[in-house]
Amino acid sequence: MTAPPSGHPALRRLIAVDAETFAGEHWGSEPLLTRARDLPLPFDDLFSESAVDELISTRGLRTPFLRMAKEGSTLPDRAFTRGGGTGAAIADQASDDLVLRQFAEGATLVLQGLHRTWAPVVEFAQQLAADLGHPTQVNAYVTPPQNTGFSDHYDVHDVFVLQISGAKRWRIRRPVHESPLRTEPWTDRRAAVEAAAQEVPMLETTLEPGDCLYLPRGYLHSATAQGGVSTHLTIGVHSWTRHHLADEMLKVALSSAAKDPSVRASLPLGTSLADPAARAADVELVRAALVRAVSELDASDLVTALSSSARGAQRAAPVAPLAQHALAHALEDDTALVVRAHLTPELADHDGYAVLTTRAGTLRLESDELTTVKAFLDEGGATAGELGTDLARRLVLAGIAVAA
Repeated sequence: MTAPPSGHPALRRLIAVDAETFAGEHWGSEPLLTRARDLPLPFDDLFSESAVDELISTRGLRTPFLRMAKEGSTLPDRAFTRGGGTGAAIADQASDDLVLRQFAEGATLVLQGLHRTWAPVVEFAQQLAADLGHPTQVNAYVTPPQNTGFSDHYDVHDVFVLQISGAKRWRIRRPVHESPLRTEPWTDRRAAVEAAAQEVPMLETTLEPGDCLYLPRGYLHSATAQGGVSTHLTIGVHSWTRHHLADEMLKVALSSAAKDPSVRASLPLGTSLADPAARAADVELVRAALVRAVSELDASDLVTALSSSARGAQRAAPVAPLAQHALAHALEDDTALVVRAHLTPELADHDGYAVLTTRAGTLRLESDELTTVKAFLDEGGATAGELGTDLARRLVLAGIAVAA
């Protein structure tokens, strides 16, 4: 077994084709099945059945970090949760014995948000998001033998399915609605989905441990465990779309149009909003203002809003609060520091000061610190002495610099 090639390291663990071929022939358009024999590493370092047991039995998971489903329907929380007991005023912690009972009766266990609760998955999901340029989330599906957790449906995000243990038979059908938005779930087209589910699948295959299946959003799918318990990870990729650009464009245009006093003006006294004809002139005035504002927009006008959306869609790499606090108070000139991963930092120079905006928040800097911080971000690291002890301490306590 060899290590994955450099460049897009997480993506290259999931596909055997090069990144350019994947981008041109599959991304957002066509499924891709990759067998374990063609991949550089198995997935057992990311997740396992023992991880499932640990999360359920000793981690105190609560809903919505877990749910259970049977015969296409989600079970009520009370079917697999209980109170936390004395001293824990929590009513919805996972009950290991109730989960066992439901699982034995054929219910699929869904562990949601593993990109927040299981360290190896956290790291991998963040790296994959960086490789793709799109946010990711990760769920695990644990299905009893010969059971189907969810009936045919489509997702509103792309997915990579990583088979962890056991085997699962997948049936894939083409979309009934191409490239659905996040506001267009399959339940809005239930009849079309149910009709399409009666057709011959475009792909029917069994995933074995180490296999990976990529499905663009909109493709119908269902899966049945074969022979024994089946565990797989589903990495959801929440693609940025041109619809996002349009949404931000309209927000910026509306803000620009509002600079026109005639747009801000009150409608006439006694206005009836239920009478379209009476509002025709006002509609035309607003339409003209918006068209003018949109036509004057440049891509750079959207950068601030889009950057903010990108930062809010993912988290920075985990940081240990107590260790970070201790580091800040033990700095010496030769203490090596590095930039915390996945911060997406952005520096802005203002009149007399600067602001560093990251996924960890914002930090005000003096203007004479701007060059030092920019070099630190560009190089990826520095010693506390090179930064200056006071600045280094502020960067550490702000969660921007971490121990090398």
